[in-house]
Amino acid sequence: MHLNVLKNTVLLLVFIMISFGCRSMSSTKNLNEAHVVLKNDSTIIVGANRTDVYLPLLEGKKIGVVANQTSVIFKTDNTFSHLVDSLLQLNVEVTKVFSPEHGFRGTADAGEVVKDGIDTKTKLPIVSLYGSNKKPTTDQLKNIELLIFDIQDVGARFYTYISTLHYIMEAAAEHGIPVLILDRPNPNGHYIDGPILEMEHKSFVGMHPVPIVHGMTIGEYAQMINGQNWLLNGVQCDLTIIEMEHYTHDTFYELPIKPSPNLPNSQSINLYPSLCFFEGTNVNAGRGTDTQFQVYGSPFLKDQPFSYTPKPNSGSKHPKHEGKVCYGVDLTEEKQLHQLNLAYLMKAYQATESKTEFFNSFFTKLAGSKKLQKQIEGNLSVTEIKQSWKTGLDAYKKMRKKYVLYN
Repeated sequence: MHLNVLKNTVLLLVFIMISFGCRSMSSTKNLNEAHVVLKNDSTIIVGANRTDVYLPLLEGKKIGVVANQTSVIFKTDNTFSHLVDSLLQLNVEVTKVFSPEHGFRGTADAGEVVKDGIDTKTKLPIVSLYGSNKKPTTDQLKNIELLIFDIQDVGARFYTYISTLHYIMEAAAEHGIPVLILDRPNPNGHYIDGPILEMEHKSFVGMHPVPIVHGMTIGEYAQMINGQNWLLNGVQCDLTIIEMEHYTHDTFYELPIKPSPNLPNSQSINLYPSLCFFEGTNVNAGRGTDTQFQVYGSPFLKDQPFSYTPKPNSGSKHPKHEGKVCYGVDLTEEKQLHQLNLAYLMKAYQATESKTEFFNSFFTKLAGSKKLQKQIEGNLSVTEIKQSWKTGLDAYKKMRKKYVLYN
């Protein structure tokens, strides 16, 4: 026992020494990383940072890592190291990397097909789980003895990293491969809201009967997937979760790295569950600007207090209404939301002259039901719509309690 403790301590010291050479967090655009890391290190220790706990679990195993640009270990000197780079330097046998939507380095557009490849830095093979297949195949899992899942989520049902989590767990269970989750905070974990997905509308932007804002970390969500038997044929994943320290669901957490190209800051992340509805309408939600998911508008919303013109940029090669003046609303100074705000969507619908062209078929996938569109078209109030969610939300909250790891 004493020998193991000494061994783990030495590994951790080596790991810290390696990390001093990693790049400064101030290199990430649009974010005040130095401030964030110092603040977060004093309160929250993410799962990836708890190397003394999980390094012994990797010894002697061939490892596959499910990761993107957020899969990092933070340091108090304002640096970070990517999990994959650090594991390799510690002689952990990482054999393959699996990447979600937006790719391993997090630069692909939303919905853009991501191809398999080779990481230029590590020379490891990268298997895309947002290309020809979303679930790892038998061949892709060959010779892997343990899978690590370490991706920063934002707590919304239609944010596809939890769908990737589902397929990783399912494939791992079918092939007898354990999954190790390095848990991270949910920046929208302070509330639960929205309609429960009806399973006839299941898709990659909504795979489970949960509300739009589910109030769970990745680790908690994985426990729920297992516990509710949501994997194909009820298979169970051999799951180990490296929990965070000093985290609660009410703890404010400002993400130090963009989780995807069009969520550049805390304001966009907080507004995302409410503004993502616009992806299923003829309204642009800020794609093609540098205030993604902080503004909304369209050429069909006249007499609005704000306007902008979407143009191609990183993360949005062809934004909705590209090159056209969009009239709408600027929410960059909006106060933090503690519930879904339907007013943005409903006001935009009312201000659109041709209402039959407002919604598209994607809206039902995002909402998880046909009811919300019908309720808006039927001129129901926000209060009436939210009241219709109450029974489902109450049942979900009761079920959720079985899987929470944090207060």
